[in-house]
Amino acid sequence: EEGNTGLGAGSNTGMRVASGSYFLLLNSDAWAVGDAVEQLAAFAEAHPEAAVVGPKLLNPDGTLQRSVRGFPTIWRLATEYFFLRKLAPGTRALNAFYAARFPHDEVREAEFLMGACLLVRREAADTVGLFDEDFFMFSEETDWCYRFRQAGWNVLFFPGAEFVHVGGATTSQNWGPMYREQLRGHLRFLAKHRGPREAERARRLILASMRLRAVLFHGERRRTYREAAHWLASARAGELLA
Repeated sequence: EEGNTGLGAGSNTGMRVASGSYFLLLNSDAWAVGDAVEQLAAFAEAHPEAAVVGPKLLNPDGTLQRSVRGFPTIWRLATEYFFLRKLAPGTRALNAFYAARFPHDEVREAEFLMGACLLVRREAADTVGLFDEDFFMFSEETDWCYRFRQAGWNVLFFPGAEFVHVGGATTSQNWGPMYREQLRGHLRFLAKHRGPREAERARRLILASMRLRAVLFHGERRRTYREAAHWLASARAGELLA
């Protein structure tokens, strides 16, 4: 029996045998509200420039789940991992990683969208390829959307279709190792698209933030941050991604 090869690899297996003009990628903890699937498909048909269309995501209680993100940069990672975004939650400068002020009630172009639910055009995927399987659990959709945009395609947010997403259902029971995979995803994205020096700068920045968090927090969170710091300190970025 083969081991777990990662979320992207699993999705690729399905897409390679799928038929049709679109791939609907849907997490196991997400589901459509009403005819949301049909609404997504109709919107994609009307927007042939879009490689990816993402719906509005809702929490189980019906509140908005913000699903639009900005591509990782050193500054954006600093605003996230050193709590800078909490100083001024509504500002773009400190909240670009979470696409602050992005209106979730109108159609807009996005840098990338959370992978809980994505409708992907087969033609676009044929152009840039499927998920990069070097991304095990996190940032595979970040990388994919970046490649689509670099190839001239659009990534669109469409609030006319709604899906409920529980969130965290696949990671909450094993958060320590998954948190490390999230950090690894940031480093891999930067190494691939910005170069090894940028990835190394990000490693040092996130290492400092993990050490700070290990002092500020207690219990399970402190243990998670300590383990992440130990991993980040064990080698340079290039070796951690080997």
